[in-house]
Amino acid sequence: MAVGLAAVVAAHGEMPPPPTIWTRPLGYHCDSAAAIGADGTIYVGAFDGRLYAIRPDSQTKWTYETGREIHSSPAIGKDGTIYFGSRDGCLHAVAPDGKQRWRFATGGWADSSPALENDGTIYFGSRNKKFYALRTDGSKKWEFATGDAVVSSPAIAVDGTVYFGSYDGKFYALKPDGTKKWEFATGGAIVSSPAIAADGTVYFTSLDGNFYALHPDGSQKWRLKTGGISRSSPVLDERGVIYIGVNTDLAAITAAGALAWRRHLGDSPVECAPTVTAAGNIYAFGNYNCLYALNTNGESQWKLPVSRMTVTATPTLDA
Repeated sequence: MAVGLAAVVAAHGEMPPPPTIWTRPLGYHCDSAAAIGADGTIYVGAFDGRLYAIRPDSQTKWTYETGREIHSSPAIGKDGTIYFGSRDGCLHAVAPDGKQRWRFATGGWADSSPALENDGTIYFGSRNKKFYALRTDGSKKWEFATGDAVVSSPAIAVDGTVYFGSYDGKFYALKPDGTKKWEFATGGAIVSSPAIAADGTVYFTSLDGNFYALHPDGSQKWRLKTGGISRSSPVLDERGVIYIGVNTDLAAITAAGALAWRRHLGDSPVECAPTVTAAGNIYAFGNYNCLYALNTNGESQWKLPVSRMTVTATPTLDA
């Protein structure tokens, strides 16, 4: 999102646009989604090369400098360590007090947002065409080479399988030890992150204009032609309905692969993943600077201008 953290709003369901609690200038473009710590601290990266730690009242707790743009969204470990990538080519581990614990150099932009396994393993990709697994002390467990840049953030299944896509057009499934279970080829780069359903079905989009559903064994369950380009990562609700951005629309797709509805959100691409609540509220950015609240039928409940530029960060809700 642009120049400010303005996505912290009260969730009001089917009411008029909620009041903005506060806005916080970050000084430069930001498309890193925020992560919220156990104490309410909000962590978000920006293209000025800084990770910001912001108190719930919008005051700066601390900033951490990487020297290059941050596209990666932070992940928070069980001990409060904040993990994120930077275009300085490193994955950074930062303590809750803002001090560096370690950094791991990849040699390429680390735009992929890390995913954390229950044992603490940190998974992420790099534009150097490799995918990594690190220990919590920053040492490398293994690396896996793909045919092109990896900006897709990984998803971890209950059996430990790690899923991610690559610019080489392939979707990969790796075992926890880094060996390949299978790969699935598409006709375009994969830049979005996958989503995993309760039955193990894996969903992802490709720049070939298709939305894919795969069985856990890597066979295709179905494929839906979206009719546009989708960089948005899929999100599932409690009914198993999948939501993705396609061009300037937000689309809802059933678990059987049928289009349930498609809602136009303005003239700018819907590139960030929506946020879906258990109550059935869907929050998505569109129309350059508006946060939309929709219900599960695709009906707009309200919209709220939050920025002067296109918003590319996924909304984050405070518990």
